[in-house]
Amino acid sequence: MERDSSNVFLWFFGGAVLGAAVALLLAPESGERTRHRLARQAERGKKNFLESSQDLFERGRELYERGREIAEDAAAMFERGRKIAEKTIEDRI
Repeated sequence: MERDSSNVFLWFFGGAVLGAAVALLLAPESGERTRHRLARQAERGKKNFLESSQDLFERGRELYERGREIAEDAAAMFERGRKIAEKTIEDRI
């Protein structure tokens, strides 16, 4: 069964926010070190988000292309069926 990517992202984002809040409340280090650590974590989170969004974008593009190809194939089959029906009607006349 395939998971809904947007739902997974929301859970991930919610967990990251909760983790950051707990880290701030329980931080044993100085404010400067904590800010530095948070900045590094934010940079990692940004990088992961950009990679995930790029993956989702590519997947969306692939699905769009696949859908377009299916629609083109369906249109071609419809046209062939129309020609067959017209020929059958002409043959009967």
